[in-house]
Amino acid sequence: MKKRNFWIKIQVFLNSIAAILLLFSYLLPYISPKFSPVFTIISLVVPFLFLLNIFFVIYWLIRLKKYFIISTVIIIIGVEYISLFYQFSEKKVFLNEDIKVMNYNVRMFNHYQWSSNDSIKEKTYKFISEKKPDIVTFQEFYEGKDQKLLYPYHYIKTKSKVHKFGLAIYSNYKIINTGSLNLTNSANNIIFADVLKGKDTIRIYNIHLESLKINPNKQNFGEKSSDRLIDRMKSSFQKQAIQVEQFVEHEKKWKGKKIVCGDFNNTAFSWVYRQIANNKQDAFKVAGKNLGKTFNYIYPLRIDFILPDNNFEINNFKTFDVPYSDHFPILARIKVKQSSK
Repeated sequence: MKKRNFWIKIQVFLNSIAAILLLFSYLLPYISPKFSPVFTIISLVVPFLFLLNIFFVIYWLIRLKKYFIISTVIIIIGVEYISLFYQFSEKKVFLNEDIKVMNYNVRMFNHYQWSSNDSIKEKTYKFISEKKPDIVTFQEFYEGKDQKLLYPYHYIKTKSKVHKFGLAIYSNYKIINTGSLNLTNSANNIIFADVLKGKDTIRIYNIHLESLKINPNKQNFGEKSSDRLIDRMKSSFQKQAIQVEQFVEHEKKWKGKKIVCGDFNNTAFSWVYRQIANNKQDAFKVAGKNLGKTFNYIYPLRIDFILPDNNFEINNFKTFDVPYSDHFPILARIKVKQSSK
């Protein structure tokens, strides 16, 4: 009997730790990584924490134990957060005037052969052609000589003339202005393009924040010790905070309509996301369905986003489970709201 009681105490203790971590994660969107980068790491595992706490609820209910209340209370407190990684119903509105916006981290079209599949580049081009987005924002874009993206307008910003990787925006609508924030001390960047859609000028931001450089296929994610891994992630989160502050200052100067896309290398439970998504809509949250997984990882990670401002209606959102990158492409159908004037 004593052994059994001891085992129950261990289980309750583990349940309590999981519940406390989930409760603490609710505060992370309000804490800048500049001040507490180590805590920001928790934002990457919030979906896992939700699932773990749901497991404990079911486990205790099956065993008819009162301890189910521990996780139940914490889940109820943060129930609104569930919509950030899971949607139960999809909005399906398809209009001729919709703007189809795709975001895709293409991992340089397999230029450095992360995959042995030599046809990835051609399959990626074919996939995009079949989905026919009006605007595509690319991260980890590689500017090769044999591009097969049939768009009349584009803006490409590579790291340098020698290093042909970077960001790109392709558009069926005329691009009348472009620019780059030229992030310092980083291989990543933020660019924008102003496009004409009828009488509307819409700014398209393409954001690729500092990478965490995590390779789940390597032991300790490519580091010899967990301490080095944590230090590297802390440094990346601090850089992300600085980059986001630079973006926020830049976007304040634009008073027109805008759509923000990109690979944030962080989740919707982070300070980074909260700053960028301020006064905007999350296309997945408004019109998506099921898990919003955009990164090919062992548990659901949604780190790629399409965030239109409140001048738009979001009619549909899809994530495509195609194996052409370590990210999955996302596509939103967006309509400019009619003016009340």
